Amino acid sequence: MSDPTDSAAAQAEAAEVLARFDREVRQQLVPPQTGWRTERAGRVIRTTSPAGKTYGCFVEWSDLDEQTADAEIAANLAYYGGLGRRFEWKTYAHDAPADLPARLLAAGFVAEDEEALVIGPVERVAAACGAAEPPPGLVVRAVTQVTEGTAADWDGIEALHSTVWGRESVEWVSALQGEVVDAPEAITVLVAVAGDEVVSAGWVRFHAGTSFASLWGGTTLPQWRRKGIYRALVGRRATLAADRGCAYLQVDASPDSRPILERLGLRMLSTTTPYVWTPPA
Repeated sequence: MSDPTDSAAAQAEAAEVLARFDREVRQQLVPPQTGWRTERAGRVIRTTSPAGKTYGCFVEWSDLDEQTADAEIAANLAYYGGLGRRFEWKTYAHDAPADLPARLLAAGFVAEDEEALVIGPVERVAAACGAAEPPPGLVVRAVTQVTEGTAADWDGIEALHSTVWGRESVEWVSALQGEVVDAPEAITVLVAVAGDEVVSAGWVRFHAGTSFASLWGGTTLPQWRRKGIYRALVGRRATLAADRGCAYLQVDASPDSRPILERLGLRMLSTTTPYVWTPPA
């Protein structure tokens, strides 16, 4: 993207990049794992994980207006209600109609935390991170396959997330492992390890056929924060994305990570909020 001080040019370019993200990533019809289904159904694109899972059902894209929104919401409630599945409708601030969030709430969805959609050129982010390294004694390594030799790292990721977020993470980590097994070329998981303890973890997804790679995770134990670990993990993943020929990095950023990412060359282009519907007991 161009110099952010050039406001007119920057705004025009930001709009173009946002449209490109919508077109290339949100409208992508590639399932995240084997056995999952991503499909265009009416005026939405939705993904459904296999039966028996408690996660992995979501609407990522919709093309709605005031006349079509309620019917599409009702159609997806009927679909997932028929399956007895919880699902998420992931909204973006620039989605139409403008009152889509209110319509989802009226239909029984519950809003979760808003995050900032930040996007930046891979080369700019990599340059801003420079040769950022974690503090001495900390090792950053990739966990790119699920084998006996990597079991401790996966257990460490589970313990890290359970500690920081206060909830059981076994099923969630199993899903991440499934991605690595099914499509190792589409994801790289990194851990920062002190001795035998995983103190931070983050991963990068490479969206085949698009200009984008996306960054996820970045959770760090409280006592290891403000030591440059997050920046080092961003830098490593930016380098991996550059090696793949990706043009842009995209992140759904929390209030804590957004300022760091903006200093590293990403720019907020929208916000995103998940709305979750749970079938009646």
